[in-house]
Amino acid sequence: MVGAPGAVPDLVHTRLVNEDVIISGMSLSLREVEHIAELARLELSEKEKERYGEQLSAILDYAARLRELDTSGIPPTSSLLTDGNVLRPDRARPGLSLEELLRNAPLVQDKQFRVPKILDPD
Repeated sequence: MVGAPGAVPDLVHTRLVNEDVIISGMSLSLREVEHIAELARLELSEKEKERYGEQLSAILDYAARLRELDTSGIPPTSSLLTDGNVLRPDRARPGLSLEELLRNAPLVQDKQFRVPKILDPD
């Protein structure tokens, strides 16, 4: 879109990619909110544009605050979970009986669920 007649310059991309800019507080302009909405294929009312502009600006301000933290002594982390398996072990155990299984079925035929035909064999 950049350079096309009447196109909105990619202001958001320019501001967000430059790491020096995001460090300071950042308030998105209405034009930038409209550009983001267009990229996301959203049709927003004027009230929604104002609200989302405030919310997105708050998120960017929070990201700027996080960038100010000294994380030099913290090793890179790919996951917050420990390396162990947090799932229970699989164990075979008895399931429902056929009668229990079919008890709440709307239609039963020959000890099977009966469902409406959805494909015509013709």
